[in-house]
Amino acid sequence: MRILIGWDNPSQAETLSLLLNVDDATATVAIGPQELLQTATHDASWDVLLLAVGMPDIDASFEVFSALRRLLPNVPIVGACCSDSLYRLPRFLTAGMKNYVLRDAGGDYIFLLHAMLLNTVEAMRAEREKELAMKLREEISSVRKLQESIIPSDFSCPTGYDIAARYEPSQIQVFGGLPVVMAGGDYYEVFRVDEHRTVVLVGDASGHGMKACMSIMTMHTLINMIRTQQFDDVASFVAAVNRRLCEQSFIQSGGGFITVFYGVVHSDTHEFHWTTAGHPIPLLLDKQTGTAAPIGPYEAGGLPLGLYSDAEYESHVTPIPAHSRLLIFTDGLPEAFGDIDGQHCEFGIQGMHDTLERTSPETAAEALEALFVDSQTITQGAGRHDDSSVVIVDRL
Repeated sequence: MRILIGWDNPSQAETLSLLLNVDDATATVAIGPQELLQTATHDASWDVLLLAVGMPDIDASFEVFSALRRLLPNVPIVGACCSDSLYRLPRFLTAGMKNYVLRDAGGDYIFLLHAMLLNTVEAMRAEREKELAMKLREEISSVRKLQESIIPSDFSCPTGYDIAARYEPSQIQVFGGLPVVMAGGDYYEVFRVDEHRTVVLVGDASGHGMKACMSIMTMHTLINMIRTQQFDDVASFVAAVNRRLCEQSFIQSGGGFITVFYGVVHSDTHEFHWTTAGHPIPLLLDKQTGTAAPIGPYEAGGLPLGLYSDAEYESHVTPIPAHSRLLIFTDGLPEAFGDIDGQHCEFGIQGMHDTLERTSPETAAEALEALFVDSQTITQGAGRHDDSSVVIVDRL
């Protein structure tokens, strides 16, 4: 702790220096306003400043105080005031003085100075941490709103089908234990190409915050630029998006990438044409038997987007039987976890299976809600550690 002292009594300077140059504290005493302002002008790296109020009189002292506030705006100032001038202190306090000490005639106050100055510095640091936490919360909120602006809130369903989708961000705990809703890299898109073709896309950029959000925004822009092309050839479409993403250096910086599941529902033939770029394989539920299984092997997935421009992807076709439910998700859903009775627990693929089977008679929207409620139960209300996107496609 570096302490700058502006004092009016030269005979007390040595005592102040002796008592305050202890532990990890170093104190510099400047006698009189001119020396104090010169010292503050040439060195701004102080943790706290102790100012004798009334040096040489109250009005002149306030001018010095105001000048110090301009020179050292981030340094807390503590006033040392005689009891007969106490009524003048509000002028200083309202102008930004952080604390004060009364100078008793016997000089006993000197023994309190080190603790008071240390407490003032710690209080100032705590205040700054709180301000930073609030700014962090505001920044994250702005990024999250940008991300959520590209996620569709309404979409039409092809005849004979019902579709429900939801995005839920992750949370962290910051200053004071308050949750902050994080910006993330999850994204989904559902749109009709024509009467019989509906595109379903779910993506997940690595990491959180601005970089993940901008990665998803870039992918969203590319998809909208080329989404009129090659809808049926799902592998070629994803490969085209990947090549363009690889041209964006900020996505690859720090090992960044995006996993994507891309599919097209053909409502006339009841086929699902799909490909995956490092993304979890969807589950297909037979609502009549209540059993669910992946629509393909884990090995069916290609490399995530943004890694290699020449990456290749495979097209797959899965029949969509009557009375079936297709679940497409990001890894934030199965990886929702918590500490239950001292044991680490995850919602997991089994939890998804259990919820799907239990809710097989319910609507797509009801099943979607149940998935989020059940996975949130695992976290015990602590919030998700990763954002989650889920799309459910029901063939009625």
